[in-house]
Amino acid sequence: MRLGRCLVLLTAAATLLGSAGAAIAAASPAAYAVTTGAPAGTRAQAMSAAADQANVGWVRCANLSQGTPEEVYLYPFGDPQNPTVLMDEGYGYGSVSSYMQLSAGEYTVAVRPVGAAASSPPSITTSFMVSAGTNYTVARLGSATGRRLQVLQDQIVAPSGEALVRVIQASSKQPRVTVSIGADTLARQLALGSVTTYQAVPPGTPSVVFSTPDGHSAIPVTLAAGSVHTIVVLDGTSGLKIDNLTDAAASQVAARGGAATGLGGTAPGPGAPSLAPWLATLAAGLPLAVAGGFALRRSRRTGAVAGP
Repeated sequence: MRLGRCLVLLTAAATLLGSAGAAIAAASPAAYAVTTGAPAGTRAQAMSAAADQANVGWVRCANLSQGTPEEVYLYPFGDPQNPTVLMDEGYGYGSVSSYMQLSAGEYTVAVRPVGAAASSPPSITTSFMVSAGTNYTVARLGSATGRRLQVLQDQIVAPSGEALVRVIQASSKQPRVTVSIGADTLARQLALGSVTTYQAVPPGTPSVVFSTPDGHSAIPVTLAAGSVHTIVVLDGTSGLKIDNLTDAAASQVAARGGAATGLGGTAPGPGAPSLAPWLATLAAGLPLAVAGGFALRRSRRTGAVAGP
């Protein structure tokens, strides 16, 4: 009987330990590989992937200036031999590219006419630093005869229960624009090429109201709680229009994707769930396993002494 009870205890302990290990593996493959004695190659790959993800930023490009389309190149600072094309001639006025993952470090942005050699002198250039875990928008702003590049740092987290909104004035037909959402004035007499800071506003489906010397217009937008947006004022075929770009979704992670979907999509998933509950289960199961082992050993010794 004692032997049977001991075997039951050992089976229960093994089940607990196995369940905890499986949960750790599901929650964090890297942690499981390190803590369970997985092959060195597996552990190294898991640790390397985690380190790489922690050492990257995200960059997108926005063409917010009227005029002839140009190509925008990006390359590591001081190394123009292998540039990446952020935008080509297919990205017209009002276009915004997808976010691109980049290793942290310093980069140079260069704008050249379509078809010009990548080694030719750029018409506009700027340099900036990409920090790990940070999002950026490289915006081409200004008039067709006075373009410039401006690197904007994008927020990815909004205050709890609110939305964050900033405004970029990219209309050349209206030299000054006042922008408000409900009772909140986001920008007053904003000039062409100007960018406001982010402001917290109540979430919901308000109308963005534009006031210009020619009158007023209102356009509804959707602002989810916890989301971050950039409202771009653009020239339309008949008056002003806006592009409501989502810099971060309501899940408080950076948005990935193209302008056609409002920069929708998802960022890399949030951090793995806490392992504390499973570690507690593991700790509770160890004494049970040890106690079961001693009980089985005593049972065998008793059986040997009382043998036939």
